[in-house]
Formats: sequence, structure tokens, C-alpha cells
Amino acid sequence: MQIIPAKTPDFVKIVFPNFIWNINTKNKELYLTFDDGPTPEITDWVLSTLNDYNAKATFFCIGNNIEKHPDIFQSIISEGHTIGNHTYNHLKGWKHNVKDYIDDVEKTQHLINSKFQEYHKHSQDAYENNSGLTLFRPPYGKIKPKQNKQLQELGYKVVLWDVLSYDWDNSVTEEACLKNVTSAAVKGSIIVFHDSVKASQHLKHVLPKVLEYYDKRGFKFKSINNTCLHLF
Repeated sequence: MQIIPAKTPDFVKIVFPNFIWNINTKNKELYLTFDDGPTPEITDWVLSTLNDYNAKATFFCIGNNIEKHPDIFQSIISEGHTIGNHTYNHLKGWKHNVKDYIDDVEKTQHLINSKFQEYHKHSQDAYENNSGLTLFRPPYGKIKPKQNKQLQELGYKVVLWDVLSYDWDNSVTEEACLKNVTSAAVKGSIIVFHDSVKASQHLKHVLPKVLEYYDKRGFKFKSINNTCLHLF
């Protein structure tokens, strides 16, 4: 059941100013993000679909999935997308102490960094796009203040969202999932999808329609990178 609004209210962004909720831009740009991968077949399908529209995105990957599916992770990098950290074990911050949570995040970041060193020769542009950038999204959007403070001190940029698609929620219809995006996304919106098994049915219905809808209206789909974050 959809409880949290698809569109993040402005007052929430004001209360939590240290999170990145959207990108400050006057251009027709949207920032698609995909959580929980890499996932066999599903992430591959996402990459192919994005390629059809010359769209770039940001993938918040789970460390355990990177280790299990390194070839898919390499495909994300080689196609010029940005990588973000989504913990190693998809931890809910509220249920873990600060040390265990940070250790889990850092384990994933070390893995991501090592994979970039291993793969960068396949795509120098993708390597440079991600170089020095440590994006983090807390699973479920749940993180304790002390966890957030320590991550920021370690140089992480904590990215939440402006628009939730609710693609993972089977109580939400496919058309409602689509409307969650098309009724709420505006210039600079960070939009959440999931390249996961649970979300795959809604995702396969909605993502092509979102890409087509905004492409016809002159929008470009970009990844979150150092250039667009220069104001933060």
C-alpha cells in the first residue's frame, strides 16, 4: 500500500538539507536511479531499454550482488552509467549500530573501487565520470543521524529522491506506478526505480513509457555525477 507520497514534500527537504533530493537545474533533465542490482536479466533489460533512448542513469548497487554478478556490474560501468553504494547486505539503518552499518557500507565501497580499477580500461569515460564520487543511498531511505553524519564525514554524498515510482509494491497498479512518475517528475527530479525481481513486472511496464513520455517532451536522462553536484 502506498503510504509515503510519490512526490517528496518540500518541507521534508528543508528539514533534512544534508541529503540530496534533486538536482538544481533549469534544463529539461531527469535523473533515473535503480536500486538493489545488479540482477541477472533484469539489469540487462534496463541497460538495453536505457540505450534505446540514449539515457544515462545511476545504479545504487548492493555489494553482495556486485560480487555475485560482476559481469553485469561491468556492463553498467562500460555503458557510461554512474554507480552508487546501497550497502553490502541491504541493511535497514534503524536496526543496526553505527559501526556495523558503516563497516557494511565501506565494504561495498572498497568493492566498487576495486572493480573500477579493474574495469576502467573498458570505458575511460565511465571511469572518469565516477572517479572520486562516492554516492550512497540508504536502503528503505532509513538511516540514523549518527550514521549519516559519519558517512558525510567520510566523503559520501547521501542521495535520496524527489519521486518514488513504487515499482516494488504489488498493491499499486502498473498505471498508478506510471502516474506516480509522470504526475510528479519535473526538471532535476531524482526518480527511484528498482532493478530487482520484486519490481520487475511494474518496471518493465513503466520504464519504457516514462522514457517515451519525457523524451517526447524534450527531456534528457542523465546520471548523477560530479558536474551536476557542483552546487552541493
